[in-house]
Amino acid sequence: MIIAKLKETYPALTQRNFRYYWFGQCISMIGTWIQATAQQWLVYTLTKSALLLGLLGVAQFGPVMCLSLFAGVFIDRYPKKNLIILTQISLMLQAFILAFLVWSGHVTYWNVLILAVLLGLVNTLDQPTRQSFIPELVERKDLRSAIGLNSAIFNVARMIGPAIAAVLMDEYGAGPLFFLNGISFIPVIFGLYSIKTKPHATIKIQKKIFAEIFEGLKYIKQSPPLLSAVLCTLAVGTFVMNFNIIIPLYASEVLNQGVKGYGFLLSATGAGSFVGALLVASWAKGNPKMSLLFGSAFIVSALLVVVEPIHSLSLAAITFTIIGFFNILFMTTANSTLQINSSEQFRGRVMSVYSFAFLGSTPIGNLFAGSIMEKLGAGMGISICGAVSGLLIVLIIITTVAKKHTHQQNV
Repeated sequence: MIIAKLKETYPALTQRNFRYYWFGQCISMIGTWIQATAQQWLVYTLTKSALLLGLLGVAQFGPVMCLSLFAGVFIDRYPKKNLIILTQISLMLQAFILAFLVWSGHVTYWNVLILAVLLGLVNTLDQPTRQSFIPELVERKDLRSAIGLNSAIFNVARMIGPAIAAVLMDEYGAGPLFFLNGISFIPVIFGLYSIKTKPHATIKIQKKIFAEIFEGLKYIKQSPPLLSAVLCTLAVGTFVMNFNIIIPLYASEVLNQGVKGYGFLLSATGAGSFVGALLVASWAKGNPKMSLLFGSAFIVSALLVVVEPIHSLSLAAITFTIIGFFNILFMTTANSTLQINSSEQFRGRVMSVYSFAFLGSTPIGNLFAGSIMEKLGAGMGISICGAVSGLLIVLIIITTVAKKHTHQQNV
């Protein structure tokens, strides 16, 4: 009865290919968050600088900002399964190299920075490819469920990974954590080899790559749901999704906590996100509503503004749990809006623009957050980031409503 209820609530799990992919990702994403937590705290302990921690984000997400639009063209041209296998193997090797450097006792900030650039280059192709691969694993009617479940494992990992990292790093250092992440890619690679998809139709390349990029951008501009989702993601991605800067500095400077407090706040954010993802995954039917997109984007921005005066770890954890909930509610709604409203011909390019808005804007956001928190302190810096994002969301809503009103008058 429990299994039948799960299948009814989360129908994507009835699809064989999605199950292989999903269970592999469950393990791999935990490893990814273990590495992310260890990397951020390692850099902060090496440098004690918010600006250098922000520069790490620039190095890791700069390639996404510069190259994600080009990646979208390749994703639409070549088999997505083969591309993902290639990227997962590359990410595994990057983790093993980082573990070796730490174990050698000669790791420096610049070692980590260079490997972060390599990580960013691989993720430029990996992230949008994995996003656009999901519609090949499930029937269209189960797509919203699949996206929600995919977000759920991301946030379970964000909840479990930092907790594991905080305990192990405090006891054994960063080296074993990077090694664990390398091993975690093995199940997902095995799962990908087990997936059977339809043969990829070879596309005869007739247009130049820039022509295809502009064609994709024009396609998004002509669709109000796609454009609204991309613009909101750009605002939230730039000014809210700086948790790699915000949380370690907030834990250290405002709450006077060490690595365990940092891991606790990350886990609290992940817990809220997990609940939100499960909720969205149960909404298998119907198209996402624009009111949910706009409302969740504004709420998560506003919540950052009220974090500044909180100096209690338990109260901060509750606040970040709520932030995590509304953040994932927004991100899964934006993702579903883009996937459901995109044609197969443009899906790779649409999701590459989403990747640019979500991750490619991170270097700008990291530099903004790092610089302002260095000058004004962690608490005030967080509030300003939330205020800027909230203002941009309001402007997007006003512009969207005005365009809709003008269109109705013309009709």
